[in-house]
Amino acid sequence: MTLTVQDRIDPLTSVGSLKEDLGDGVVRCTACAHRCIIKPGRRGICQVRFNQDGELRVPWGYVAALQIDPIEKKPFSHFFPSSDALSFGMLGCDFHCDYCQNWLTSQTLRDSKADIGAQYIREISAEQLVQVALDNDVPVLVSTYNEPLITTEWAVEIFKRGKKAGLNCAYVSNGNATPEALNMLKPYLDAYKIDLKSMQDKNYRKLGGVLKNVLDTIQYASQLGIWVEVVTLVVPGFNDDPEELWDAARYIASVSPDIPWHVTAYHPDYKMLDNPATPISTLQTAADIGQEAGLNYVYAGNIPGRVGSLENTYCPHCQKLLIYRRGFVVRDYKITPKGTCPYCGTKIAGRWTDDPGSIHLGGWGLPRRI
Repeated sequence: MTLTVQDRIDPLTSVGSLKEDLGDGVVRCTACAHRCIIKPGRRGICQVRFNQDGELRVPWGYVAALQIDPIEKKPFSHFFPSSDALSFGMLGCDFHCDYCQNWLTSQTLRDSKADIGAQYIREISAEQLVQVALDNDVPVLVSTYNEPLITTEWAVEIFKRGKKAGLNCAYVSNGNATPEALNMLKPYLDAYKIDLKSMQDKNYRKLGGVLKNVLDTIQYASQLGIWVEVVTLVVPGFNDDPEELWDAARYIASVSPDIPWHVTAYHPDYKMLDNPATPISTLQTAADIGQEAGLNYVYAGNIPGRVGSLENTYCPHCQKLLIYRRGFVVRDYKITPKGTCPYCGTKIAGRWTDDPGSIHLGGWGLPRRI
């Protein structure tokens, strides 16, 4: 008898802690802002958190993707530049974006075409995963590829061990978080990349989310002291109107002008194949808007080597070049051990090494499979 995907992944679970018991075996999941009320025998919107006999079961003990990435690929530009990141992901998502570039893992159990993602499952313990990072001299652990919020209990199990081993920990997420999940993550999460997919709630509804939840996450994560960078994938015909980009930039700046904003290029993928790829001129317009809105650090991405200075980091005070990048490769680095501009002494927002001599300059800037 052939096992279904559900048969394969349901045993790879543990008892969840991000939940409320509502009585009669019913639970409310608090891992993401959907706050699904799940009766026995039913599943949450993400499909991978489910109620088994009154007990919330959550993903545990496996990865469906594992590789070493440049930290710039996440993308993080102000979080230990040039570092390698051990990136791990599971299966499932609480959104259903038609242009998802990781749909083979994110849409498992929702789209039968994505069930192939289960073929990549690799059972592994938290201890083993951290050891992989240590064995490969990788200083950062990143939960990514699928939506990490729905597997937060597993991520925390890994991050606890990672922090004890001296590693930094990060999320790459849609930002559909709850205060409960963020408070659980706070002792262990150093950096959080949040997608701001649109400033129109009607667009978020098409993707399976609510705009306010993401805006609240950007603000609350920043208040908690987690390093936040925001990414907007600029999709022609969906969120590329200049007024909408202005709304996004103004909101981010209202939280903090030091939050880096990455405006990145879309390419046709998954179910959204008719929209054209993002023109470079649109990214330039978006970046100009971000800078005019008062953001100190604006980047353009997904088109390595074709957006000029928008890959680099400049001092917001004296405008001197501090980090020269091409694609995911750092080619020059000037920030001091104290995280300041060497020319004018301005504090540069971010998380920086206290040993600039350890920065790896050059290299391939490509992922490495484990």
